Amino acid sequence: MDPKEKLSVVVDIGTSKMVAVAGTKNESGKLEIAGIAKTGARGIKRGVVYNIEEAAASVQELIQQLENRIGENVESVKVAYAGQHMKTLHFQRSRFTSDEGIVSKSDIEYLVEQAKTCELEEGYRLMEVIPVAFFVDNEIIERNPVGITGRKIEAHFKLLAIPNSYWNNLNRVFDKVGVKVDGITFSILATSEAVVTRDEKEMGVIVVDIGCGTTKMAVYYENRLIHTAVIPFGGEVVTNDIKEGCSILLKYAEQLKVKFGQALGDFADDQKVVTIPGHNGWEPKEISFKSLAFIIQARMEEIVDSVNFQIQKAGIDENLGAGIVLTGGTSNLENIVTLVKFRTGFDVRKGNIVLNFSERNKDLLQSDYFTALGLLNQCERKTAPQVVAQPPKPKKEKPPREPGKFSQRLNNFVQGVLNLVDDEEDIAMK
Repeated sequence: MDPKEKLSVVVDIGTSKMVAVAGTKNESGKLEIAGIAKTGARGIKRGVVYNIEEAAASVQELIQQLENRIGENVESVKVAYAGQHMKTLHFQRSRFTSDEGIVSKSDIEYLVEQAKTCELEEGYRLMEVIPVAFFVDNEIIERNPVGITGRKIEAHFKLLAIPNSYWNNLNRVFDKVGVKVDGITFSILATSEAVVTRDEKEMGVIVVDIGCGTTKMAVYYENRLIHTAVIPFGGEVVTNDIKEGCSILLKYAEQLKVKFGQALGDFADDQKVVTIPGHNGWEPKEISFKSLAFIIQARMEEIVDSVNFQIQKAGIDENLGAGIVLTGGTSNLENIVTLVKFRTGFDVRKGNIVLNFSERNKDLLQSDYFTALGLLNQCERKTAPQVVAQPPKPKKEKPPREPGKFSQRLNNFVQGVLNLVDDEEDIAMK
């Protein structure tokens, strides 16, 4: 790598870990990675900073690791955000074309600027503007509208906004370590960049990232983003269930989940048991693999059922040619693919990296780095941003997909989640 090459630096802040990657793209369009770093996250809850000092200490450690690897100081970063209180807004604006009846670059820039300056709900800050669709003289334009003839252009955008407090807290954290935050991206969009191909987005695909504190999802169809959602539950609640169900310490519950946990109780060996050491005079405990698996399965079914509700809400269930791609630490559970396939009725696969690198590094294949690598690719990509489509209208009325028999307890859970997940809102401006 040319030592004079300007590096992009990105940071993925999660509930359990923080990851940083520095790199650039070479002339052939492949990513050149100058350095990677990872550390445990402190002061973060469900992807949101709640303790400035602890989070700053983790970031300081992360940045120091990265600087040691790349041999230069990090001055600014872009951050992947995973908190659940993101709001998705729809904005539209039209104007007459300015260049003798031909859509110009300045027309598009004007419409984007209008989206950037639109009034948001008090207490929220704009994070990202994503084009949804362009209409020229009421005809939809599937690609870049610049150069299309017509007298009037109408643009539809999807705006991603976060609470001011989240933005301010992130900046406070990075200010303490002398690093500027250049921007924030919704983490699931960065993850999708790393684990699904353009062809899969064209066919229809859902990326589901089951992290420690939250479960994020993004729905694509015809190479366009259709829907995003954050479910405020992840692997952390699974660990808590094991702790309470087995009456053991939290650290032992996490070890049980990671080493011996699986997502389907019927597939677990009922002859195998694991012994939990005693402490402070308490006798050791024996926990069967099957009992552990049923505890995990109950919570994972609730999370997957919430994902399934969001799929139905997106109105895309009849157009998913590729199915569901699972990422995140909790997706490493044994039999998780089978469980998700059974509960949703879709094809399911584990996420794997689809980006091109100048040199193959075994560490880059680990799921911990997917989000950061996807964000780095976004930063370095020279092409225009993706266009986002409205959900296709169903051809005919069909009853909702029946993924399985829900118990009353699961129905109550899903209804509770609906009250926690932010719905999309509309801003219509002419």
